[in-house]
Amino acid sequence: MMIRVLTATAMLTAAIGTATAQDLAAGATAYKKCAACHDVGPTAKNKVGPVLNGLEGRKSGTIEGYNYSEANKASGLTWDEATFLDYIKDPKAKIPKTKMVFAGIKTEAEAKNLWAYIKQFGPDGQKK
Repeated sequence: MMIRVLTATAMLTAAIGTATAQDLAAGATAYKKCAACHDVGPTAKNKVGPVLNGLEGRKSGTIEGYNYSEANKASGLTWDEATFLDYIKDPKAKIPKTKMVFAGIKTEAEAKNLWAYIKQFGPDGQKK
């Protein structure tokens, strides 16, 4: 009986790890929609949009060297999953007069996978 429990636990743990990897892989695919304007990783630079390294917990409009809209700087947002999911559906609805021109990601699963992908990058661009 104990062997069955341990085997089931090991299989469940492996399945959870696989699900996380699939979410990150799906997030990496979703990120391709962002990559023309945003950069992540150790060599990331501001492009049309700001670097997304260290997004989780960061106040909106604060990346050094990026020229944010006044609306973005004054939004008072601090990025976390709930804020990101609400924002990414329709950026202009969340921050009217933002410079971000993007139709949004409408499916919650894709948005959650994208958040999982982005939040893995710390402020230095290294994966946490």
